[in-house]
Amino acid sequence: MEEHLSLKEKEQAEEVMIQRAFQELLNDYLSTKHRKRVEIITKAFNFANQAHRGIKRRSGEPYIMHPIAVAKIVCNEIGLGSTSICAALLHDVVEDTDYTVEDIENLFGPKIAQIVDGLTKISGGIFGDRASAQAENFKKLLLTMSDDIRVILIKIADRLHNMRTLGSMLPNKQYKIAGETLYIYAPLANRLGLNRIKTELENLSFKYEHPEEYAAIEKKLVATAAERDKVFREFTAPIRAQLDKMGLKYHILARVKSIYSIWNKMQTKHVPFEEIYDILAVRIVFKPKDMEEELNDCFDIYVAISKIYKPHPDRLRDWVSHPKSNGYQALHVTLMGNNGQWIEVQIRSERMDDVAEQGFAAHWKYKEGGGSEDEGELERWLHTIKEILDDPQPDAIDFLDTIKLNLFASEIFVFTPKGELKTMPQDATALDFAFSLHTDIGTHCIGAKVNHKLVPLSHRLKSGDQVEILTSKSQRVQPEWEAFATTARAKAKISEILRKEAKANQKKGEEMLAAFLQKEGIRNDESAIDRLTNLHNFHTPDELMVAVGSGKLVLGDADRNLFKEKQGKNWKKLLSFSFGKESKEKEPKEEPAAEGKPEKIDTKQILKLTEESISKEYIMAECCHPIPGDDVLGYIDEHNRVIIHKRQCPVAVKLKSSYGNRIIATQWDTHKELSFLVTLHVEGIDGVGVLNEVTQVISRQLNVNIRKLNIDAIDGIFEGKIQLYVHDVDDVRTICNNLKQVQNVKQVARIED
Repeated sequence: MEEHLSLKEKEQAEEVMIQRAFQELLNDYLSTKHRKRVEIITKAFNFANQAHRGIKRRSGEPYIMHPIAVAKIVCNEIGLGSTSICAALLHDVVEDTDYTVEDIENLFGPKIAQIVDGLTKISGGIFGDRASAQAENFKKLLLTMSDDIRVILIKIADRLHNMRTLGSMLPNKQYKIAGETLYIYAPLANRLGLNRIKTELENLSFKYEHPEEYAAIEKKLVATAAERDKVFREFTAPIRAQLDKMGLKYHILARVKSIYSIWNKMQTKHVPFEEIYDILAVRIVFKPKDMEEELNDCFDIYVAISKIYKPHPDRLRDWVSHPKSNGYQALHVTLMGNNGQWIEVQIRSERMDDVAEQGFAAHWKYKEGGGSEDEGELERWLHTIKEILDDPQPDAIDFLDTIKLNLFASEIFVFTPKGELKTMPQDATALDFAFSLHTDIGTHCIGAKVNHKLVPLSHRLKSGDQVEILTSKSQRVQPEWEAFATTARAKAKISEILRKEAKANQKKGEEMLAAFLQKEGIRNDESAIDRLTNLHNFHTPDELMVAVGSGKLVLGDADRNLFKEKQGKNWKKLLSFSFGKESKEKEPKEEPAAEGKPEKIDTKQILKLTEESISKEYIMAECCHPIPGDDVLGYIDEHNRVIIHKRQCPVAVKLKSSYGNRIIATQWDTHKELSFLVTLHVEGIDGVGVLNEVTQVISRQLNVNIRKLNIDAIDGIFEGKIQLYVHDVDDVRTICNNLKQVQNVKQVARIED
């Protein structure tokens, strides 16, 4: 009886917690500028609460706390209204209970039902178990998004809450979800202009994948905070005085680079934390005297502060006159502070600041009922997505990459000969530009004029270029175009045209081959085709047909001679057997198998990496050369072999987001018995005996063997690569620290060779 009572008390306590959380959501909603539709939100909450009653999350709390948390993010951090809040509260009901989308529609109307339906279609991560299913689901995600942008905004809020509570998941699930977040959700949030959310998603992903490195950077940020505050105060004092004189209402914020961005820069530039000089940026947010003067105010502030500090000539970014396609507007200027360091200053109005932090959702705040201009920008983006989806790549990972190419690239602005402004992804080529104008122009283009100079189709465009495309009716799509097209649209169109041509050539080739065999009196069967395929070194009969159909291969004497030997019928049977079935059966058996291959691997368990298992069972990935002490994970390939990758290796990033169910959490359990090859990059000031001292330190220290040493000295600066054998990350750290002690050695870092 007493136990029963305590259970009841527990349920009552949980109900109080749920009601309190919901009341907080309502209070947040009531303090926004949206219409106050409390009744429908309360109805959605009561319905979801009843539907999820008794169900717990992995962390042990009642399930309904998750939809409430997502609704709070939707309301407070993305700035959406009652329709989205209701959809967020109901987003798991159809997925996890017996209710259907029709039930939602009957109770809450078609709009909320449509959004819930969109969210249900893309639930469960984005991805199912197989790669093709994953691409399909990603396609669904984008298609639903094109129906109503709120679907993706709520999905991002859902992912943000999952990332905030990722600690209660199994490690292999953490890597899958964190990897997927970095690969898809953070760039998507960025593309939609949700800057604050993008930064948090990146930081959380990084925190779970590289906990030690995250903690180390966090510690250094705390340690250097006082110095940064001092720089900020001294730098902004004269700016404040000038803005006060101008009679502006404003506030100035210090913006500290995110932990993930700092780490990323340390990796790409091979520099330590101490050499990242743009950790501090300054943001001026002002209230315009009049909305008409908003743009002029930005430039007035720029002129005023440029008189106080010298601006960097190449670093003025004018996103005010040309907003990014995600709506971002600001003026970025880099000024030289009195401490001898460049400091970036971002100038924004309050409206621009809202748009920068909340993205498209912020437009609704300023335009009741939505504004046509901003929605046009959104429509253009969604139209691009629809075009990509018309012809998805057959391979799932290619498809994801194609989508990413278009969705997440930075932008450049180019002009047509008539002076129209076109937005293109960074690194777009003249060929991409041709296809962006029209498929026909792309198909028949032979070259381009950039700023009135003739350039090849592979020429990369830069912001401000004026581009004219030259065409010829006789031109056809060339296979090598695939290599220098970068936009999704151009890639998709080129491969579609080449595929159609290949199909037509294949059909023609089949007819020509049939005619040739008939004329020579040779039976047209699988055996004959296989023999011709082998003779001309093609991988498949289809390739042979395409070559014959396109005229690249002309059948002649060599082909006749192949069939002249041993014409007897019995021999034919024998040949058919030896060239056909038997060789086909043999192929798969030649697949390499890891010695002592494990039967079935439990992905829920953490895999221990011991000296024995590394040398016998597991494969160290060639792409990133992991060594003991690196943050790593395991990937089970199609032959049931375990391949060990560094967690931040680009290949692993793709695998996490596309084959998440094959990822295993791993843990090093080695004792300095095995040696691993690493490459160090060293640079410094050249001088007598430096090289000698560098090699001395390495061979004296821990008796490490150098495998290869390559050092160049130019104009008094030396730079080089050293390949050496180590046991683990600790060895690398010790060697790097000791090398840094050598006089004139300025930088040492481990790199991927």
